[in-house]
Amino acid sequence: MVYLRTIKLLREQFPDARRYPFDLPSLRALEAIELAASVTFFVGENGSGKSTLLEAIAYQCGFHTAGGSRHNYYSVDKAEASLGDYIRLSWMPKQTNGFFLRAESFYQFASHIDEIGGTASYGGRSLHSQSHGEAFMALFTNRFNGKGIYLLDEPEAALSPKRQLAFLYLMRELVEEGAQFLIATHSPILLGYPGADIYTFDESPAQPIRYQDTEHYQLTRRFLEKPDAFFRD
Repeated sequence: MVYLRTIKLLREQFPDARRYPFDLPSLRALEAIELAASVTFFVGENGSGKSTLLEAIAYQCGFHTAGGSRHNYYSVDKAEASLGDYIRLSWMPKQTNGFFLRAESFYQFASHIDEIGGTASYGGRSLHSQSHGEAFMALFTNRFNGKGIYLLDEPEAALSPKRQLAFLYLMRELVEEGAQFLIATHSPILLGYPGADIYTFDESPAQPIRYQDTEHYQLTRRFLEKPDAFFRD
């Protein structure tokens, strides 16, 4: 299911095209991203703008920009979405159910869940009482359900390769139930999700790219084939 159909940048309203994040090459020439698949990945080097755009989408969805849904309220430093007021989302139909995962502020989100006594919705155990990877999987398996839009910023940060594969299987089940995913990632495993669209933010503007053409796929494949050559050369 595709609820969010278009992400349009309001470039004519950018306050200062010389200031971050409005000066990012991937964004300053970007007019819109058209979404046609249930799973869309944003890829690119650190600082390329993929997480910045994902945070802006979360802001427009009404999700907490440090992580959470429309019903999570807590304070975190540097959780603003500078680009949030300068994009427009087109829906068919509008979807308000969903979640934004921001890996770097997951600790604060887990503390928030403990404070409000909300562990029942996450498997009945404090997310802090589990390993980082277990807590992520507890979130995915208990909080993600049915129709909704799920925005994930580097979900692989806490997941072993085996758990990444388990997450791909869970994603497939959720997509069959009507979920839509937008994911910023560096993981060549996650990027292999069948039928997904991929946008690279290493180009100006951000544009579609084939899985096999991503640097993530090519570097990983070359390294696994000849790891000694990387150290030698």
